[in-house]
Amino acid sequence: MRSFNRGPLDMRPVVLTPHVTRYAEGSVQVEFGHTRVLVTCSVEDRVPPHLVGKGVGWVTAEYGMLPRATHTRSQREAAKGKQSGRTQEIQRLIGRALRAAVNLDKLGARTLTLDCDVLQADGGTRTAAITGAYVALGLALQKLKAQGSISKLPLLTPVAAVSVGVVKGQVLVDLDYDEDSTAEVDMNLVGCGDGTLVEVQGTAEQKTFTRAQMDAMVDAGQAAIAKLVEAQARVLG
Repeated sequence: MRSFNRGPLDMRPVVLTPHVTRYAEGSVQVEFGHTRVLVTCSVEDRVPPHLVGKGVGWVTAEYGMLPRATHTRSQREAAKGKQSGRTQEIQRLIGRALRAAVNLDKLGARTLTLDCDVLQADGGTRTAAITGAYVALGLALQKLKAQGSISKLPLLTPVAAVSVGVVKGQVLVDLDYDEDSTAEVDMNLVGCGDGTLVEVQGTAEQKTFTRAQMDAMVDAGQAAIAKLVEAQARVLG
């Protein structure tokens, strides 16, 4: 029996709660079951040095876990003096995903930073962060338009993400921690609302997997992403 009494291709309950912070241009708390991530989008009227004078914008991301997001307390990375390789890899993934969501040429010379802070981790923190980050980005752009900072919203391509895997020979969608820690194959899928893919991260953990299993995981993941995009649209209107 899976958590939340769900079937193999079902996601955990997904909740997107917008406007959860006072100061950020866009904010959302995203929940995939017991995994909870706070995402804020901040807008700054500057761009990285390599984009100065080109009239285009930039989207980037930062990711981190609160010390007690897991079963035992972990030391803050700031206290260690550096980010872990895992943290750097995840925030780069989030940035790539969100840059696929918006036409940077239409942003103007401004940077949108998505800060993704894991409040509670039970598997799928990166996929929840990406799904919530798209909502926070959309809310921030809506606020810019309402303020008159931009004349119209840039064309947005919905982006969401989900974990899939093979556990005991069966393809499962949206793995929680217990499933992820014992999975034979672990895959993270980032996709768009039009059915195209941004990134596929798939690894055999215990045994190799077949092309048929890979296709089954991608198909199941894309079906879940379609449902996540619907949830995003309900929040963004």
